[in-house]
Amino acid sequence: MSDNSEITVAIASDEDVVPARAEGRALASELGFSRTDATLIATAISEVARNILVHAGKGRLRLHPAVEDRRCGVVVEAQDSGPGISDVEAALRHGQASNGGLGLGLPGAHRIMDEFEIDTEIGRGTTVRMTKWRPRDELERLHARRGREDE
Repeated sequence: MSDNSEITVAIASDEDVVPARAEGRALASELGFSRTDATLIATAISEVARNILVHAGKGRLRLHPAVEDRRCGVVVEAQDSGPGISDVEAALRHGQASNGGLGLGLPGAHRIMDEFEIDTEIGRGTTVRMTKWRPRDELERLHARRGREDE
């Protein structure tokens, strides 16, 4: 997998959440994440996708790997052109989960992922960018270095 490969999933109905979860799980598996972490990533994807549906009606998810020397990660970017979030702090508080989700909403996705940021503007939409990381072991790093030497 190349470091810049990106998967885009349009989110316009509840049916779109399943392939988005599957893509996130597949990417996590490809990057060597445990099944537990792949499930956590899929759960965070569900929550931000449902947030898009409830608050904006439609949007898109972009997933891509982030590979560094000592760690690799799954980056999820959820983007919509909805009304925006007037109070980000309130949106991240417990109990603010969107209807139809797993009851976790943005606060749950925030807790699940290692990095989480919201860029929002009233009337223009919201982008949630979140990353889950895992450490790369010495053998994996050695293989990566050797692979670059062979190019």
